[in-house]
Amino acid sequence: MLGVLVLVLIGCHPSVDRSSSPNEEAAPPNVLFIAIDDLNTWLGCLGGHANSKTPNMDRLASMGVLFSNAHCQAPLCGPSRASVMTGLRPSTTGIYGMIRDDTIRSENPATRDIAFLPEYFRAHGYHTMGIGKLFHNHAPKGVFDESGGRVRGFGPTPAQRFVWDGYGTSDRTRYGRTSTDWGAYPENDSLMPDHQSTDWTIERLQRSYDQPFFLGVGFLRPHVPLYVPQKWFDLHPLDDIKEVPYREDDLEDVPAVAHLINDLPMMPTTEWAIKKGQWKNIIQAYLACVSFVDHQVGRLLDALEKSEHAKNTVIVLWSDHGYRLGEKGTFAKHALWETATNAPLIFAAPNLPKDKVIDTPAEMLSIYPTLLELCGLPNNERNEGISLVPVMQGQKKEKAFAITTFGRHNHGIKHDGFRYIRYEDGGAELYDHTNDPHEWSNQINNPVFQGRIDLMEALLPTTNVNWDPSSLYKFQPYFVEQKARMSNE
Repeated sequence: MLGVLVLVLIGCHPSVDRSSSPNEEAAPPNVLFIAIDDLNTWLGCLGGHANSKTPNMDRLASMGVLFSNAHCQAPLCGPSRASVMTGLRPSTTGIYGMIRDDTIRSENPATRDIAFLPEYFRAHGYHTMGIGKLFHNHAPKGVFDESGGRVRGFGPTPAQRFVWDGYGTSDRTRYGRTSTDWGAYPENDSLMPDHQSTDWTIERLQRSYDQPFFLGVGFLRPHVPLYVPQKWFDLHPLDDIKEVPYREDDLEDVPAVAHLINDLPMMPTTEWAIKKGQWKNIIQAYLACVSFVDHQVGRLLDALEKSEHAKNTVIVLWSDHGYRLGEKGTFAKHALWETATNAPLIFAAPNLPKDKVIDTPAEMLSIYPTLLELCGLPNNERNEGISLVPVMQGQKKEKAFAITTFGRHNHGIKHDGFRYIRYEDGGAELYDHTNDPHEWSNQINNPVFQGRIDLMEALLPTTNVNWDPSSLYKFQPYFVEQKARMSNE
């Protein structure tokens, strides 16, 4: 489920003297952990969409360091969030599909004794709190000292859908129903679960604590259905909406497996949206949802700034993956292409530069170790990601790369201006983003790039464990078949 990942960090790095005097040691920083579902890079600070209005996330970017080239570990909410919270790659855990929060550690040898990110903080003296969608649903039982609970469903919803029936062309008995739909609903922000989660979080920010805190809030929008009150649609007049770049013949040069993965029978296709005159309407609704959740972020920032915790809190705002709004033929995440994997990542802290943009690749997997370093906690040697603190402080210049995994043996790699995708059957794609930012021309058979292909091939994960028995993705035909086939190996 963009995604966007934004990490805003207000606090002190352990390598910097935190004390107010030579003989006084400052308290460890708090953490405000904000997860936003399905938020892509359509932020003003990233130059995302011409009609984006995100003043509060732009405000975050001006406070610190913006990673414009950050990528999720999986373009689906369940495995992406499991990766962030465990610090492990999907190819290490076999969590390639959805998974219930309480089963992440059930029978999986890679995760059985793993410390989830909030648990690691609790083990090092933090009071932990959380509300909303942080893991796939909310959180495994007992992870937080205080839980505001999960938000059930993605409502509120009207009595009748506005446009999309949720089934599309899918077999209703085999592949289920998406909650995808769009329109202005309900009447007031106060009826939205995200608004209520913000209220809960603000109340916690107004308290005093005798120990540092880890406070998580998980927002649902802009996950479908694209419903928010009318005032957010009014910010984005339909006549002003710009459609995204699209070519009808775009997928003629990709492998057969790519077509299978992109077969999402319950989702609207771009050709359907063009034929029905709904493309601008869907984009308008998505932008409205982004502006709504941006407002919630602003409410949290305002509350923090007014609180006693303002100068000693690390803020982490992230999303689980990107989201396609017509690119590559559909409206969904579910792909290894750029628009499904790319999400913004921002860090801000007194000891970090302000208004700085880093365009080398970064991974969401880095959230866990980066937070530990920024809070002065010991490294967790199980983390497979790397801390980004040295990069932000200008101490590290090495070429970086980011890996996204979608199903077993399917990987996308972003490195040095190129995207390489390798599928389970050996089919592949290569895109030169300098000359082809929309990934319209697959260069995999171009001999000019053979050296580049060899380099990217060497970066592929060497561990590709089988599917975790509790992990599945039953809404997509390809993954139903892949899990069944590989489970017999």
